[in-house]
Amino acid sequence: SITGETVELLEPYLDMEDYNLETAKKVCGNVAGLCSWTQAMAYFYGINKEVLPLKANLALQEGRLAAAQMELNSAQIQLDEKQMELDKVQAMYDAAMKEKQALLDDAEACRRKMNNATALIEGLGGEKLRWTASSKNFQNQIIDLVGNVLLATGFLSYSGPFNQEYRNLLLQLWKKEMDNKKIPYSSNLNLTGMLVDNATVDEWNLQGLPNDDLSIQNGIIVTKASRYPLLIDPQGQGKIWIKNKERNNGLQVNSSFTIFFYV
Repeated sequence: SITGETVELLEPYLDMEDYNLETAKKVCGNVAGLCSWTQAMAYFYGINKEVLPLKANLALQEGRLAAAQMELNSAQIQLDEKQMELDKVQAMYDAAMKEKQALLDDAEACRRKMNNATALIEGLGGEKLRWTASSKNFQNQIIDLVGNVLLATGFLSYSGPFNQEYRNLLLQLWKKEMDNKKIPYSSNLNLTGMLVDNATVDEWNLQGLPNDDLSIQNGIIVTKASRYPLLIDPQGQGKIWIKNKERNNGLQVNSSFTIFFYV
């Protein structure tokens, strides 16, 4: 209910220096609050005069916003419907493309199998003779297996203390005895190749074992025999090899007596 005229009539009083709460309290404390209230109402009128147009504009803009929101909701509903249709069409397209790719993959796999089968059939023609020879060789190996194992176990059990020359002599004597007993064995038997593979030998060499036949045979006896070996090792090569070979197994070395044991 405050008007501009009322505020204009109040302005001469509001501009007075003694028109304030502190002075009013000195004159009459019971009505001093009216002084502060009139000042606040005049200030409120000035503020409200600027706010009212803003409120009106806000109401207008809110109406426009509501209308725009309704249009947006309607458009969003249409968009959702179209998106659902698009998703269905996209799913059909993806399924068709997946089926197409599966057919292409099957065709390519079939083509590879045909090429491989053709190459295999062409290659098998020349492999018949080799397979026949290999089959015969396998049969001979089966027949000779008992004698070969007998020579290998004899080598592991009895040839350890001897040098290379006497080991070869033992093998010759055993083979002669097996011939008398008609025990078959491979005529070209290589005990080293039978008892250990090349990768293991290479690893032994890296660990310090010499690469000569006698040292490799000694390594086979040490690792394959069931009894604990006694190493006569004046040059210390066997000791170095065993220490390197068993380092990761927790090997402990008594340097005073050169005794090897595990923990």
